[in-house]
Amino acid sequence: MASLLTLHENPPLSLYLHLPWCVKKCPYCDFNSHELTPSGDDEDTYINALIRDLEAELPRIWGRTITSVFIGGGTPSLFSVESLDKLLSAIRARLNIHSGIEITLEANPGTAEAEKFRGYRETGINRLSIGVQSFNDGNLKALGRIHNANEALHAIELGKEAGFDNFNIDLMFGLPEQTIDNALHDLEVAVAQSPTHISWYQLTIEPNTVFYSKPPDIPSDDETWLIQEQGQIFLQENHYKQYEISAYAKDKHIALHNMNYWEFGDYLGIGAGAHGKITNVAEGKIERFARHRIPKRYCELAGQESVIVETRKLGRNDLPLEFMMNVLRLTEGVPENLFLQRTGIPLKAVEKELLLAVERKLLDWQLDKLKASLKGQRYLNELLEMFVK
Repeated sequence: MASLLTLHENPPLSLYLHLPWCVKKCPYCDFNSHELTPSGDDEDTYINALIRDLEAELPRIWGRTITSVFIGGGTPSLFSVESLDKLLSAIRARLNIHSGIEITLEANPGTAEAEKFRGYRETGINRLSIGVQSFNDGNLKALGRIHNANEALHAIELGKEAGFDNFNIDLMFGLPEQTIDNALHDLEVAVAQSPTHISWYQLTIEPNTVFYSKPPDIPSDDETWLIQEQGQIFLQENHYKQYEISAYAKDKHIALHNMNYWEFGDYLGIGAGAHGKITNVAEGKIERFARHRIPKRYCELAGQESVIVETRKLGRNDLPLEFMMNVLRLTEGVPENLFLQRTGIPLKAVEKELLLAVERKLLDWQLDKLKASLKGQRYLNELLEMFVK
């Protein structure tokens, strides 16, 4: 059939688990998160729903190995150690797990407790991602965060004491009324904590957020670009190599889970509002899935096909943009043959677009690699528009 993709092997498969509750919804956040501190009953109901949801998905991924797990939200560190241990035990009992698997838990400083951090480590979680956003109390207040700078530093220390020698600090720049000095100070404080990984990304104003309806006074595009350039130099000087537009790592500590996204791998998304992308070599198709967003309704439907509210088969016209949206974020690019491996489409199908991007100096295409140029990284949307069919 002409509509089938010529796929020869499945890409790596990751597992994403969405725990949707927060103490407070931040004004910039467009994630599927809900203000609630879950009780023991809420936790148990939701964890059981996740397990039923996973059970129902097993035929779709049968025989495949999970290379990474990411527990995101929301604020997953609101959940008890017992709940996460039950969930991870259920995952190990049902899935093939890679021997060197990376299991990441998102944690917010306002919910950091030493006892919980030690317990999380004992469950097999081996990487923390701590949502600091800034070490400036004024910036944190403007962002609607529930923690202050001292609490952020304390949470990082608790994580290290609990045995998390692999951890990420999440920071944002381009914040309301932020200066270059202010942004660089955030990076200086972060680097002093010796994380293995720093995610440093620009604040964007997204629809359906408080900031969208009441926009704050943020730096101009030129000011933000200057902040980014200066920050990149500082991080490079301190041995944090930029490998993706917003990701910086010490040697051998790239985020394996996120790297799989950026290399257009597969991921199974479990939980309220979770998204997934699954390749089926035998049927020559790649599909995206989205689950019901409302936690209560999700729990009622988990384990049934109706929990999936959207299924979209990616066609030949969709795949070039879908692929490029991910891989062109990587500063070193990807081998050109990855396009065929991940999409089932020969590179020749987008040769005209690639050559135009090279001509406009947005793309480097040499030595059998596809890579956004420095100009292409700055004007990534302009580069990606070339692959819209």
